[in-house]
Amino acid sequence: MSSKVLLLDVVGLTADALRHMPRLSHLARAGARAELGTVLPAVTCSVQSSVLTGRMPSSHGIVGNGWYFRELGDVLLWRQHNRLVEGEKLWETARRRRGGDYTSANLGWWYAMGATTDLTVTPRPIYHADGRKSPDFYARPPALHDELRHELGEFPLFQYWGPTASIRSTQWIVDATRRVLDRPGAPDLTMAYLPHLDYDHQRFGPDSPEGRRAAVELDAAMAPLLDQAEAQDVTVVALAEYGIARADRPVDVNRALRREGLLEVYVQDGREQLDPWTSRAFAVADHQVAHVYVADPADEARVAAILRDLPGVDEVLDREAQARYGLDHARSGELVAVAEPGAWFTYYFWLDDDRAPEYARGVDIHRKPGYDPAELFFDPADRLAKAKAAGNLARKALGLRYAMSTVPLDPSCVRGTHGRLPDSAADTPLLLASDPRFLDGAGDRVHATDVRDLVLHWQGLGASATSDPHERIRA
Repeated sequence: MSSKVLLLDVVGLTADALRHMPRLSHLARAGARAELGTVLPAVTCSVQSSVLTGRMPSSHGIVGNGWYFRELGDVLLWRQHNRLVEGEKLWETARRRRGGDYTSANLGWWYAMGATTDLTVTPRPIYHADGRKSPDFYARPPALHDELRHELGEFPLFQYWGPTASIRSTQWIVDATRRVLDRPGAPDLTMAYLPHLDYDHQRFGPDSPEGRRAAVELDAAMAPLLDQAEAQDVTVVALAEYGIARADRPVDVNRALRREGLLEVYVQDGREQLDPWTSRAFAVADHQVAHVYVADPADEARVAAILRDLPGVDEVLDREAQARYGLDHARSGELVAVAEPGAWFTYYFWLDDDRAPEYARGVDIHRKPGYDPAELFFDPADRLAKAKAAGNLARKALGLRYAMSTVPLDPSCVRGTHGRLPDSAADTPLLLASDPRFLDGAGDRVHATDVRDLVLHWQGLGASATSDPHERIRA
């Protein structure tokens, strides 16, 4: 039994995707396979945090990919500091139990900044004083940055997200992971994030030809890493936070609240901006889940009724209902809306596209007060969108400022989504292990909060079940 573990987050991995992945299928046949019971919301940051802490969002506090920071008065998505995650992480527990000689590496899992892993690699753009953004990554120890950049080139940031997202970013992470495994004294735990299926499964749908081709591409990119792990006797554990389901119905939850006089905006340079400070209610949309923040408790019943009447909304959770899903944290909205199958929530709050904020037409994940899958597209209504993007890249190469205004404001192009708990086997995420003994006694379904203790048990550092059942609510 190897005590070293390679923990792969293979985003969007489902049984349907696995059918087009021969190398990973071979690993599953020779090893072990189970469904992964995910958490609500089934989004990257929440599920990763549950995997690494063994806790539900109500305990670790990561209630989505972002939320309304009440103490700041701002909606912030895709923050990076590890201290946002409450609770002891997998490698910290292992290090404590082993007495300090346990080593770990994180390549791309979220909340990497300030984490106590021994090696860290995570995308970190350079934001220049003149407004330009250049690709780069953060690495710890610092010498690892120059080592990886020399061997692999710059991290392909513009292929990591946005309309040009492609296999290049995942390939870079795979190659970096292989080099970490090759270093003297390879880590006891190496974590790598492989996002490729996210792109075309959201663009075209998981059952599309493009979605199937993405699975083939990802499998080919992973194969050398899986072969290396096998040769080095490293146990591979591959999981997905969610499966992507077919989608065709965007739901404008913030526009509904605005039309009811609950959401307010302010204007700068002729463009509207969300005003969370004065709004009586607004939503932080995150795929199929929206945290709805209600300033006055007296408005909650009215807001809940508006949400329930909105086509495309399946459930509206108050604090008591949130507790049933393990989502009742102080960071959560007073209400949480869950979309119907096939529907998803936009963040849009303007009623006239001519008044949309400047960031709406760009790839701007940190300024938008909600998730925007339309960032994966060039605007189909603008025949010159790609040419404009190329021109802007030329300006960037010359050191000139530029604005990528290429993202559509019509979200009907989006064909895949996630966030609600799975409705069928087709959108249920998987957990695979290269050694059949890894899942001994675990059955054919493993909850996300149990993965941490399964790894600890495999490495001889703990039991195979979560010790406190109150920290886990099964999906």
